[in-house]
Amino acid sequence: MAQVQFYGTGRRKTAVARVRLIPGQGRILINDKPPAEYFGQQILADMIRKPLEITNTLDRFDVLAKVEGGGITGQAGAVRLGIARALLQADESLRPILRQAGFLTRDPRMKERRKYGLKKARKAPQFSKR
Repeated sequence: MAQVQFYGTGRRKTAVARVRLIPGQGRILINDKPPAEYFGQQILADMIRKPLEITNTLDRFDVLAKVEGGGITGQAGAVRLGIARALLQADESLRPILRQAGFLTRDPRMKERRKYGLKKARKAPQFSKR
């Protein structure tokens, strides 16, 4: 018998997270490690737990996330968005709560590309009059 699973994809900067929610006791694994061990900062581990906390589903689902690209903060943001989207698949009535908290909004901020003739995206070489 196939187990019920809910999927969500989260992105932030250049990080991409593929999140699976499986009915369980509330275990969270990111790239096969606990969040505090993977991120190394408790604040990021708490950040990804927030969508589950505000919807009171912390002890209803196990979270399995595969995340790649970007840095640890971007990865944490991607996992949080993925969890929120997977929760919507599980229960559409959670949408107003997640929307109010801002967990369904994809953060559009990306690194601006470098332009030719410049040192970085906007930093120009020093101007010399002569």
